[in-house]
Amino acid sequence: GHSFIAMDRTAVADVSPTGAFARKASTFRNAFDANGAHPPEAHRYVLVVSLACPWATRCLAALHAKGLEDVLDVAVTHPVWGKTRPNDPNDAHAGWRFVKPGTVVTGPSGRGAFEADARCSATACEGAEFVRDLYEICGAPTEQRFTVPLIWDTLRKTIVNNESSEILRELNTKFQDFCSSDAAREVDLYPEHLRPKIDEINQWVYDDINNGVYKCGFAVSQSAYDEAVKNLFSALDRCEELLARSRYIAGDVFTEADVRLFMTLIRFDEVYVVYFKTNKKFIHQYEHMGAYVRELYQMPALRRATDFAHIKQHYFASHPSLNPHAIVPCGPNVDLDAAHGRDGPYPR
Repeated sequence: GHSFIAMDRTAVADVSPTGAFARKASTFRNAFDANGAHPPEAHRYVLVVSLACPWATRCLAALHAKGLEDVLDVAVTHPVWGKTRPNDPNDAHAGWRFVKPGTVVTGPSGRGAFEADARCSATACEGAEFVRDLYEICGAPTEQRFTVPLIWDTLRKTIVNNESSEILRELNTKFQDFCSSDAAREVDLYPEHLRPKIDEINQWVYDDINNGVYKCGFAVSQSAYDEAVKNLFSALDRCEELLARSRYIAGDVFTEADVRLFMTLIRFDEVYVVYFKTNKKFIHQYEHMGAYVRELYQMPALRRATDFAHIKQHYFASHPSLNPHAIVPCGPNVDLDAAHGRDGPYPR
């Protein structure tokens, strides 16, 4: 058994008997519908995110790309997990929490000292101190993992959706009447003519890259790690080939496939190489993919959804089984503002 993994209902707990990491599915899967329980409206919904989390920040990037920052409120968790029921010795769960800026907290193990910065929210709504509270308010099943992102309906006091891929598409199309500019309204992250291609890319990018880095990091057997790392780097090589042929991963336009891939790539050199042992190669060592990451980072919607302090604090301080002393490594600090030269022509 893997008794050293004591944190139930976190990513660390999703390990199969072979030592392979297997992510659980999301459970709140509602859509916004003008005639339904959750009509698109301004100032009614809260997008709850962690700036550290690649799944949450894909949704935050979509919100910015669509000019919806004044339409949905955004609540940002503290990057470092904490015990969600600190007064109950029988409840070991650690997870996302809301912390007032200026407050210093420790990691789940009691180690480290991490001050909540100005981007942290004191609560999301309903006075919730923890993301777990929101799940419990709306009667989530007890085996539920208390994940971000989620969209909260302040009127019905329930979670609308907690599946990041669906939230991304909902924000892309359902709030067209509320976009802050015509340019934002015209942004389409899932264009009709590219949908089959985007779906196909999303599938292997999810399995081998987005989730693949976790399969490397949370593997508890050498064979599970070896398999995951082989699949990860063969998928990265595939990206490099595609990005030599076209400016974006699905062709000549920027789409959700880029948003989803970027959120893993931007964390790779700073975190995953060390923490998840994906150290065969850095992303900045790939000619085309390195430049692609710079171009995407220089887009305002993606830059605003990327916060390296939150990213590094979260990973290195939230999992005592992987990093018991909560030491945050220095990192390569790649210059992401260097010229990207991705304007063309293609193929290269």
